[in-house]
Amino acid sequence: MPAPRKFSREQLRTAALTLVDTHGLAALTMRSLAAALGTGAMTIYNYVDGREGLEGLLVEAVLADALPATGPGTEAGDWQAEVRRLAEANWRAIRAHPDVIPLILTRRITDEATLVHGEALLRALARSGRRGVELLYAFRTVTGFVTGFAQAELAGPLSIAPDEDVRSITDRARALPADRFPYLIEIAGAAAESSPSDEFRAGLDLLLAGLEQLPTGPGAGRPGPGAASGFGTP
Repeated sequence: MPAPRKFSREQLRTAALTLVDTHGLAALTMRSLAAALGTGAMTIYNYVDGREGLEGLLVEAVLADALPATGPGTEAGDWQAEVRRLAEANWRAIRAHPDVIPLILTRRITDEATLVHGEALLRALARSGRRGVELLYAFRTVTGFVTGFAQAELAGPLSIAPDEDVRSITDRARALPADRFPYLIEIAGAAAESSPSDEFRAGLDLLLAGLEQLPTGPGAGRPGPGAASGFGTP
């Protein structure tokens, strides 16, 4: 009797992601992954533990696509350029696989690809002079922007389905009552003339400009209970 075939983690990830990109998330099962790899379903159980393990493969595969960006980057002093490079690589990797976005948003991710990318982003942000809680705030803000932007493209008020034209955004907006939603109608028109890449880069520029303006060092962390919020009342 021949010995069971052995597979690398990368082979499993690639096969799982190809299945989902082609047939959708529901198509990924132990049996379908085994068939794609030319083996039996019981062999796959040697590598992953049920549905949760399969979904973990997908998240790893997507985030591994951003790993090349964690290599040698810009000059040490240009932390903003480095953050832009890493953030955009991560965003492009995520948005290339829309069926996996809900998993990235809801799973606790601890694989090596995620940790390596996170460490590279932290190194870049640390060059802004932030440490400890300030570095944590900056890290959460940048990573939240990346995943949130990808999610907004998929399901936000200005999102479009794969089979829709960008003009569908303005068509939906024109159907809204102008007296109640004037600004949604306004930005829908702008979105029809824009592109996701332009919007992502502009949003990231806004975020980095804010980080540049905020002070760093002792006393520059989260404001105390009596501090003004900057948004009306304390």
